[in-house]
Amino acid sequence: MWSFFSRDPAKDFHYDIGEKVTGLEDKSIWTLHRGKKKSSGDPVSIFAFDVKSASETQIQTAKSSLKRIKTLRHPNILTFLDGVETDKVIYFATEPVEPLETYLQENDSDGHNQIAISWGLHQIVKGLSFLVNDCNLIHNNVCMASVFVDPAGEWKLGGVDYMYPAQGNDSIPPVKILPLLERYDSPEKTDGKKVRAEKWSADMWGLGCLIWEVFNGTLPKTASLKSPGKIPQSLIPHYCELVGANPRSRPNPAKFIENCRKREGFMNNTFVDSMMFLEEIQIKDQVEKNKFFANLTPSLDSFPPAFCRNKILPQLLTAFEYGNAGSSVLAPLFKIGKHLESSEYQAKIVPCVVKLFSSPDRATRVKLLQQIEFFVEHLQPETVNSQIFPNVVSGFMDTNPMVRESTIKAMLHLAPKLNYKNLNEELMKHFARLQSKDDQGGIRTNTTVCLGKIACYLNPGSRQKILCSAFMRAMKDPFPPARQAGILGIAASQNFYSLSEVANRLLPALCCATRDPDKGVRDQAFKSIKGFVSKLEKVSEDPELEEEFEKDVMSGSTGGPSTSGWAGWAVTGMSSLTSKIYSKATTKAGPGSTVQANKSQASSSSKTQPSSPSPNIGARAASMGDQDRGQQDEEDEEEEPDTGGGWDEDDWGDLDDSSNLETADKSKEDPGGGWDDDDDWGSLEDTGSTKPQREPERPVDPLSRLKPSANEFVSTRSTGLPTTDSYNWDDGADDDFFSNLKGPGKPRSKSNTPERETAPRSSPARASPSRNSASLPVSSRTKPQSQDWEDDDSWNDTGGGGGGGWDEGPGWEGDGWGDASTGTGESQADKLKREREEKKRQRQKEIQEKRDARKAAGAMKLGAKKKEINFSEWS
Repeated sequence: MWSFFSRDPAKDFHYDIGEKVTGLEDKSIWTLHRGKKKSSGDPVSIFAFDVKSASETQIQTAKSSLKRIKTLRHPNILTFLDGVETDKVIYFATEPVEPLETYLQENDSDGHNQIAISWGLHQIVKGLSFLVNDCNLIHNNVCMASVFVDPAGEWKLGGVDYMYPAQGNDSIPPVKILPLLERYDSPEKTDGKKVRAEKWSADMWGLGCLIWEVFNGTLPKTASLKSPGKIPQSLIPHYCELVGANPRSRPNPAKFIENCRKREGFMNNTFVDSMMFLEEIQIKDQVEKNKFFANLTPSLDSFPPAFCRNKILPQLLTAFEYGNAGSSVLAPLFKIGKHLESSEYQAKIVPCVVKLFSSPDRATRVKLLQQIEFFVEHLQPETVNSQIFPNVVSGFMDTNPMVRESTIKAMLHLAPKLNYKNLNEELMKHFARLQSKDDQGGIRTNTTVCLGKIACYLNPGSRQKILCSAFMRAMKDPFPPARQAGILGIAASQNFYSLSEVANRLLPALCCATRDPDKGVRDQAFKSIKGFVSKLEKVSEDPELEEEFEKDVMSGSTGGPSTSGWAGWAVTGMSSLTSKIYSKATTKAGPGSTVQANKSQASSSSKTQPSSPSPNIGARAASMGDQDRGQQDEEDEEEEPDTGGGWDEDDWGDLDDSSNLETADKSKEDPGGGWDDDDDWGSLEDTGSTKPQREPERPVDPLSRLKPSANEFVSTRSTGLPTTDSYNWDDGADDDFFSNLKGPGKPRSKSNTPERETAPRSSPARASPSRNSASLPVSSRTKPQSQDWEDDDSWNDTGGGGGGGWDEGPGWEGDGWGDASTGTGESQADKLKREREEKKRQRQKEIQEKRDARKAAGAMKLGAKKKEINFSEWS
C-alpha cells in the first residue's frame, strides 16, 4: 500500500532515456536525449528538464512549454508523443529528431544541401503561417536552436517555450531567461518605442535570423544581419525584407512563400514541386499521379537520398498499395531501392514485387520483366521459386509476342535462383515448345540464345541431351538467325559435350550447315568446325588432354557462360545476334517507309550478298554518287511494290500505350511475303551493286542487356510460310530429349506423308548462295507439310561406328534443303510462286539492261529524265 504512494511517477514513462544529444547548450532550458519506446523499441527523442536545479521562472517556462507542445498538431511542428511531470524532472517524448545545427554540419559537403534547405525553409515558414494566421499565436523564439530535423530530412519547428497569444489580455511577450536568445529579438522590442507592427513582424524577423544562420553559422550579434554573407542571390531580396527596420514592411509568412515560389525564386525548383505534390497526393486524380511518377524518375538523382528513402518511398508504396498507380511507380521504386540496405529492401520493396508479378495487367508485367536485373539480386531463391516463377511462366503462353519475349529474357536473371524442378523440367518444357511451335522467328531465336546462356546452370545429368537436341533443331529452323543461334549455342557450350558426341553428332551437323543458303550461318559453321577440329586434334596428339577437355561435362557450374578459350567469339556472337532482328524497329519510319522498304527488298533479290532493307530510300541513297542516285530513283519508280509483309511494318509503340499490348491479330497470308523478305541482313547502305559486301558489325543483343524500351521489339506479321508447328519438329529420333520434354504428342501417320527422294542440288542455286527467296528451293518454302525435320535425321546411328546412318535413307538431304524438284507433285500455289519468281527475275534483268545502257551513254544529271526531241517542231 505504501509502495504505491511512494512510487516514482517517472517510472510510468513508457520510454527509455538514452545518450545526450549536443547542439542545444545555452540556447534552451531543455536537454535533448535519444530514446526508444519500451514496448516496441522504436526510436524517439526525449526532452528533459531538471526541476531541482532550476529557478521558479524556468520551471514555469518548462511547464508552459509542455502544455503548448501537447496541443499543437501540424506536419511542420514537432510531434508530441507522451510526457510526464514530477517534482524532480519533466520529460516529454517526440518523434526522433536532431538539432538543425548538427544536421547542417553533417551534410555540409552534400551536393544536395541547397535544395534540401529550400524545402526546409519552406516547411518552417508554413509552420509559422499556421501559428500566426490560423492559431493567432506568436512563436517569439524563431532561431536555429528551435528547428529540428527528422530522419527523412523534414524540418520541424519546436522551441515553443516563449510562445504567447497575438491578441487579448495575455498578449504580453514572456521574458527570455537565457541571455543568448536576446540577440534574436526584433529592433522594435528593444527600442522601447511603441511602433505599430503586424502580429507576424516579430516572427518574420526571427525567420531572417534563421536564414542567416543556416548559410553562415551561429549569429554572433544582431549587427551581423546587415551582411548577407553566403545567402544565395535569389533569396537576398526576400531576406532584406525580413530584417528591415520597419516592422510593417515584413511580409506575412504566406506572402513570403508566394514570393519565393515565383519564377527563378529560391523555392521554385523540382524538389520543392515534388514534395508539395506528395503532400497533396491523396487528392490528386490518377492521370496526375501517373504523370508525376513518370517525370519523377529522372529527377531522383538530384534529390537528397534521405528524402528518397524516408519521404518519397513511403508515398510510392502507399500509392501502389491503396491507389491505382500500377506500373507507373516501378521505375522510381527500383531507382530508390538502390539506396536501401538489403534488409530494408526485403521488407519494403520485395513484397511489392511479388504482388506485381501476379498482376493481370500486361504493361505492368512487361515493365517488371524488363527491369528485373535491377532487383533480382535482392530476391531470395525461396521467394523466386514459390511466389514469382509460377506467375512468370504464364508469360510463355501469352498471346502477345512482347510478353513472351520479355519472359524469355527474364530467365537470364532468374535461372541462377531456380531449383531443379523449375529449371530443368518446367522451364525446359516451355523452351521446347517455344523453339518449335512459336510463329515468331525472333522469339525462337532468342529462346535458343537464352538456352545457350543458361546452359551452365542446368543439371549435368540432363544438360547434354537438352543442349544437343535443342541446338540441332535450331539449325533446321527456316529462320536464318535461328539457325545461326543454334550454331553459336553449340560453340558457346562446347565445354559441356563429350568428345565422342562432338565427333559423332555435332561435327556432321555443322558440316551440313556449311552449305546453308545464308552466308552468316555458313560463316559461324566454319568457325565452330575449326574450333572443334582443333580440339580433337589436340586430343589425338595427346590423349591425356581428354580428361581436361571433358572436366565440365558432368560438373555443375554457378557462373555465367565463359568467354575464354576458342569459343569466346560464340558467347559474344550470341549477345549480338538477335539485335539485328530488333534494330529496324528502333528507328521510327516516316510516311511511306513501308512501300520503300518493300521496294528495297524487291531490288535486293538479284544480289549475291543480300542487304538489309532500308526504312528510307534517302538513307540508302546517301552513300551513292549523283549518277547512282538518279538511276536508283528511276528504278524505284519502275519497280512494282512488293506486297510481301516485312518485320518492321508494325510498330509496337510505347509500353505505356495499353492499346499496343492487346492480343495481336494474325494478318492475312501474303503471296509475296515469306521468310525471304526478312532474311535480308546486309548493310543499310546497299547501293544496288551486285558485288558481295562485307557483313555489317552487329549491335548489342537485347538479351545481354535488358532495356525498358518497347521499340526493341519488331512487328510480327504473318508471312507466306505456314507456322512452324507444321514442320513436324517433334517427330524426331528416339534420343531427341528436348522434344520429349513437351510431352507425348499424337503419332503421325506415315501413310499421309509422301516419300521423298533426295535429288542432287542444282548448280545454279549453289553458284551464288543468297538469303533471298529466289535461292531457296520452292518445295522447302511452299510445302512445309512434307518436311519432316526429325524423321530424316539419322545422326543417332553415327555413334555406333561403321558409318551407320551415313549411306542409309535420305539423311540430311531430306530435311528440306533439296532441289525444287523434291516432292511428288506441284500444287497450284507452287505454280503461282514459281511464276511470280520468274516474273520478278525478268523485271530485274530488264532493269539491269537499262542500267548498263545508261552507263554506256555517260553520266546523267540527278533527277534528269530522257526526252526525245522532235526536230520537226522547229521547222
